[in-house]
Amino acid sequence: MIDLFGLEQTDKRNNDRPEAAALVEVLKAVRAHPLVEWCERMNSGAAKVGGRFIRFGWPGCPDVPGQMKDGRLLGVEVKSRAGRLRPEQTVFLDRIRCAGGVAFVARDLRDVLRELGAP
Repeated sequence: MIDLFGLEQTDKRNNDRPEAAALVEVLKAVRAHPLVEWCERMNSGAAKVGGRFIRFGWPGCPDVPGQMKDGRLLGVEVKSRAGRLRPEQTVFLDRIRCAGGVAFVARDLRDVLRELGAP
């Protein structure tokens, strides 16, 4: 599309990956929280490489595993506004909680602050 000045304009982008946007926001918030020692993005899924099928992570693995400063395990599953947990994700978050860790679903910064407390 060309505008009035003869410059090419691109269509307005829509967010076709809302979970990826949520992941960026949640990961920044968790990394910056004073109760969190460390956390990382866990890539999971599968891909075909050559003739082989390779799986990354394990079923139910949280998107953001980490550790609290007091030593407890941290697991954050990131979902878009409409995203739902798969059964294996629910089970894994429950396993973390049952072992005394901190595990929750986060859709944005507000969820992180609700679960970990405001800094």
